[in-house]
Amino acid sequence: TLIMALGAGIGRDEFDINKLRYHKIIIMTDADVDGAHIRTLLLTFFYRQMPEVIERGYLYIAQPPLYKVTRGRSERYVKDDAELESYLIGEGTDGESLILADGTTIAGEDLRDRVRQASNFQANLRRLALRASGELIEHAALAGALANGAGEAEAAKTAERLNRFAEEGEDTWAGRFVEGALVLQRTVRSVDETISLPPALIASQDAQRLAERAANLAGMYEEPAILRQDKGGEVTVHGPSSLLKAVLDSGRKGLKVQRYKGLGEMNADQLWETTLDSNARTLLQVRVDHMEEADDMFTKLMGDVVEPRREFIEENALDAEVDV
Repeated sequence: TLIMALGAGIGRDEFDINKLRYHKIIIMTDADVDGAHIRTLLLTFFYRQMPEVIERGYLYIAQPPLYKVTRGRSERYVKDDAELESYLIGEGTDGESLILADGTTIAGEDLRDRVRQASNFQANLRRLALRASGELIEHAALAGALANGAGEAEAAKTAERLNRFAEEGEDTWAGRFVEGALVLQRTVRSVDETISLPPALIASQDAQRLAERAANLAGMYEEPAILRQDKGGEVTVHGPSSLLKAVLDSGRKGLKVQRYKGLGEMNADQLWETTLDSNARTLLQVRVDHMEEADDMFTKLMGDVVEPRREFIEENALDAEVDV
């Protein structure tokens, strides 16, 4: 049906761009991960069978929203998770200030910048937390134990951080490096507990990236800080993760978030005003700036040979983010 509607044939030998009936072809799929998969298949079809459609700039991707957020009588559509988080950060920092241990007050755009840094930190941490304790990784990063050349001093500092924020009676952590692994041990009510970060994790690109970000943030989280609201209420912050959570929780107060799993869940008027109305919609033009790299990736991921695809999945599986 698609081929007949376009009227230009199919395949590199039979396709005739001069017979194409439309010069704006729009791919519109659900905004969730399933829609992304379908969009990838359609892009593969056009790239392989009708490459000139892309080369001449005739192919576009519609940008339907994934969320609608409502506060009172005010509502807005949000494209994806990144935009939703940005919105919540703006709402969650409105009228709030972060009080550091030395009395420094951070508010307004400065506070929002710190929360965005915490979000980037958390994105790295989330992937690493698939392999080991996220709390331990965060404290180790802020203590410098993931940086190149880290040793016993950084291991001891990691233990100090864990003890600083532990419940009374559970603050008996001791840290050391054993054959390249960061090992933390404590005894609670006569029960020994040991957790560790293996050498492979510490040497990973994600861990090194996290260490770089932590180096810029460590001074801010040496001691507990307080996130204070103008209207009253305080939350204790002891790291980037807890700061981000506190701000996002604050941003969600009084907010109703509706997630659209598919275009079929939207009312006709909602679909029109967000995705179909040419005066309001957002379209993304498909471009291929690096043909050789794109061709290699399409062949690897969408081709008939299984081995390159399996190798790609094995190498990148832990970096993938899961849509839930």
